Amino acid sequence: MKKGILRLVLVIGGFITLNSASAQITDTVASQCAKHLESQFISDGQQYRALLMNSEETAEFHTTLYGGTIYRIAACSGLTDGNLIFSVYDSERNLLFTNSEFKNAPFWDFKITNTIDCVIEAKLSGSAQGSGRAVLLIGFKQQK
Repeated sequence: MKKGILRLVLVIGGFITLNSASAQITDTVASQCAKHLESQFISDGQQYRALLMNSEETAEFHTTLYGGTIYRIAACSGLTDGNLIFSVYDSERNLLFTNSEFKNAPFWDFKITNTIDCVIEAKLSGSAQGSGRAVLLIGFKQQK
């Protein structure tokens, strides 16, 4: 009986430790990514996160971008820039932007004139090894 309880406590303790370490890595990636929003952009309050195991997997995030707004999308995986490829599509899957055409730039600024629903896809770069944890942040500022 005592061995069973001890085993259960060890398993639960191991799970909690592993989960905590995973969350800390993702928080570190998110902090790295937040540096790209700078003080001129306000976060939309969400952290779009995904675990990608290889460069064949793709994460998909859905969002609405509102007209009359300037946006910045920042995307990170790992502690260096250029590990994550992200592409922005409209609701009909027309490609609006991909950072793969700009050396996997870690962020992109753009102006929206009309409100649109978007799909943002993210995947690890095949040439660079990221953490496997993809973090995407969206910041905005009103046009003056």
